[in-house]
Amino acid sequence: MLKQDVKKLPSTGVNRILIRGTNWIGDAVLTLAALSAVRNAYPRTRISILAKPWVADVYRLSQLAEEVVIYEEPGRHAGLGGIFRLAGELNGRGFDMAILLQNAIEAALIARFAGIAVRAGYNTDARGLLLTHPVPITPALKKIHQADYYLKMVQALGCGKSAPGPFLRLTAEDEKAADRLLKDCGLEGKTLAGMAPGATYGPAKKWFPERFGALAERLQDDYDVATVMFGSAGDRETTASVQKSSRYSLVDLAGKTDLRTAIAVMARCRLFVSNDSGLMHIAGALDIPTIALFGSTNPATTSPLGERSIVIYRGAACSPCLRKVCPTDFCCMDAIAVEEVYQIAQGILCKG
Repeated sequence: MLKQDVKKLPSTGVNRILIRGTNWIGDAVLTLAALSAVRNAYPRTRISILAKPWVADVYRLSQLAEEVVIYEEPGRHAGLGGIFRLAGELNGRGFDMAILLQNAIEAALIARFAGIAVRAGYNTDARGLLLTHPVPITPALKKIHQADYYLKMVQALGCGKSAPGPFLRLTAEDEKAADRLLKDCGLEGKTLAGMAPGATYGPAKKWFPERFGALAERLQDDYDVATVMFGSAGDRETTASVQKSSRYSLVDLAGKTDLRTAIAVMARCRLFVSNDSGLMHIAGALDIPTIALFGSTNPATTSPLGERSIVIYRGAACSPCLRKVCPTDFCCMDAIAVEEVYQIAQGILCKG
């Protein structure tokens, strides 16, 4: 799958490593196995992760690095001037090596301008000359699961196996925050079903809100399960549509908590139903029984991690199209019925 002549990273003399994380929540989750492999290869080395603010808590909760450095873009690190500003801030911190999980040329420019001697990553986005340890992309790599895509890269560089997941670990403070929020919402002692009916990429990834609402009704009717909806502020229109489709009052946390608190509450759910989204990957990484609904995207490359995740994918002739908006009849999602999802949820709840 990878050429055997990839230059290996130094095994000694590495005291500080900078890892450039990915920019989206789901992608960040899928890099954690690779990060674990780096941690195992350099157990006594200080690891810092450079990440955008909205994914920082994913990396913090992995507990695989000593610190997360915030890449403020948009903000003070935006544009070419911002890249030089960030590189200047990183320069002088003694980083011996940079491992670039993000594929963009920008990541290589920052590492180069920061004066980091060893710079490793996939040779994507015409950045090969900026890397001291480029890893070639092969056609086979583009077809594998994204978690393996990142893991194969660090393994080609000489890192070994990853530790088994789950990779997200909540602290006592996280648990207290979840307790407080659940109490405020009147959900103490309730059996919870989490739902993520939104999707950042576009409506082609979204199951119908009225079907989420109908599913929530059946779960409450038959099992007295309270539904909690998760998402960003941009998902509020979708969660409001779900609420309109249910005769029960659902708890809508979309855009109302920080990511870390949302993750802590998600961890209390007995099951989680989600479109292909970052929150789906969070649920998988927490090893929550997760029902993942796929239509326009490809579960072979982006299905949730976790042994208790179940994917529903009908594989329409036009799917996976990877479009933001369906140009035809949305048959890939229309083929997923409420009854089918309910039967799987019922099986999860009946296991106790």
